[in-house]
Amino acid sequence: MSEQPMLQGGDSSEPRRMRKGLYILPSVFTAGNIAAGYYAISQAIQGTASDPWHFDHAAKAIGFAIVFDFFDGGIARLTNTTSAFGRELDSMADVIAFGVAPAILAWMWGFRMLPLAGDPDLRNRVIQLGAIATFVFLLAGASRLARFNIQVNPQPSNPGRPGRKYFVGMPIPAGAGTVAAVVHLVQGNPLQYWWLSIGWGVFVFALAFLMVSTWRFLSLKGINLRQPQNFRWMIVIGLVMALILFSSQYVLFLLALVYILSGVLARLSFVFRRPTVPPPPPQDEATHA
Repeated sequence: MSEQPMLQGGDSSEPRRMRKGLYILPSVFTAGNIAAGYYAISQAIQGTASDPWHFDHAAKAIGFAIVFDFFDGGIARLTNTTSAFGRELDSMADVIAFGVAPAILAWMWGFRMLPLAGDPDLRNRVIQLGAIATFVFLLAGASRLARFNIQVNPQPSNPGRPGRKYFVGMPIPAGAGTVAAVVHLVQGNPLQYWWLSIGWGVFVFALAFLMVSTWRFLSLKGINLRQPQNFRWMIVIGLVMALILFSSQYVLFLLALVYILSGVLARLSFVFRRPTVPPPPPQDEATHA
């Protein structure tokens, strides 16, 4: 008689412990996101023109942070273990890994390593421009996260196909991934010409604008691999992973470029195809009619 309650108590506590473990699992990936962002920052500040591999390692760390961010959200939704603490921790992790880390990398790689030869005043001006551009990138990314957290059902200014999920503005991991992809494309070798740095600053400003815009960008959250009709995505994902393993420099850069262009072209397509509504007739003519 006395053993039965003990068995029941053990049986009831086991699912409870498993449930607690499921809640911890997404946070483990979020911690990995923070660790990758911290590593990226530490590598970016050590990079020099003679040791460009530090910049490349920082770019790769941001790429791993994107993978961790994808899995922590996906696991939380799959196991139905989303929580207010997890959301806040994920936002803080995103600010570090996709805001601070790429901003420091973009400044150190694109501006700070300009050679001392030449006009020192011009060099200082370009470095100051880079500091402003990368700060705007960080501010835009943080604002993008804040807007995402407070909006319940955001709608882009140029709606897309019904039934598909879209981001309102380019997500901050995509902005950080684009910075990392460009640095990884050249294997971390920093820019050495002031006119290239100015172009890089304009590009960073453009990324900041896309993040705070209301343009639509396709969300991969709409892909449900458990549905039979979406099983083909497994083949596409496997192919992309194989291409990244063999030629990560060019594949990652092309993926980032295609994603940016998809949002820009979707906006331009909406602007040019939007039906024009004829203006209403003047008030006096309508009255006489």
